[in-house]
Amino acid sequence: MAMDRIDAMRLFTRVVEQRSFTQAAQDLALPRSTVTDAIKQLEARLKVRLLQRTTRHVSPTLDGEAYYQRCLRILADIEDAEMAFAGAKPRGLLRIDVHGTLARHFLLPGLPDFLARYPDIELFMSEGDRLIDPLREGVDCVVRVGKLKDSDMVARHIGALSETTCASPDYLQRFGVPDSLEALANHRMIGFRSSATGSLMPLEFLVDGKPRSITLPTTLTVSSGDSMVAAARLGLGIIQVPHYHLQQDLARGSLLPLLAQYPPTPMPVSLLYPRNRQLSPRVRVFIDWFSQAFAARNQA
Repeated sequence: MAMDRIDAMRLFTRVVEQRSFTQAAQDLALPRSTVTDAIKQLEARLKVRLLQRTTRHVSPTLDGEAYYQRCLRILADIEDAEMAFAGAKPRGLLRIDVHGTLARHFLLPGLPDFLARYPDIELFMSEGDRLIDPLREGVDCVVRVGKLKDSDMVARHIGALSETTCASPDYLQRFGVPDSLEALANHRMIGFRSSATGSLMPLEFLVDGKPRSITLPTTLTVSSGDSMVAAARLGLGIIQVPHYHLQQDLARGSLLPLLAQYPPTPMPVSLLYPRNRQLSPRVRVFIDWFSQAFAARNQA
């Protein structure tokens, strides 16, 4: 029995985005044989080859890419049309990718309210800080902290995180408390190498409203914010991290703030989504909700 054309479109877009018949079948809870048969029937009906298949990889042909873009528009229009009647609420699987500590502080606390408001939305959240390809990895939107590289995604600025320069009491007892940027010459920092950019991030301070970057010697470089804070507690160097990440340490004195007269440049927070994909209702309501939730908790 041939699959419904709309369902076949949904299946085809999933195969393209996952670059895998097996993964698409798992995502849609279908047997892999059903997926391969449906794609064969689709290609036979259209009389065109849509996918290039190898033992390890599936990718769209030129015709397949053009058909994929049309499928996205058609499926989004159908979803919009259905949502417009009988007060229907957004529904379906929503995939987001967000940095873990950011999610735990800004997203998860308000999530019960979001899911109560939209009970037919199922949320899948992956955690990372590299700039992924949302289409290939099947993600609807991505939340990232920091300056963004140029990309073909739409970036919506939703706020900025204030940062704090700090170190442990043990470290400051050994190296002294710097009272100026020049005094940092005798200090060391815990390095942070972003998996998004691959570069070592310097300390950054605002001096008369202008950013000034300083890179200190390091004995440890990490790629995780949690490891960075843990290493600072052990007296391994000076760090700069978003203030929300330090609230408990600052309250109990395990880390002490430094150089408050030269605050770090606030870190922008952005929500990104594919430029060539029409936003579904569930993605739109999530973007609006998270923008408000972030603003509320960032002011608290």
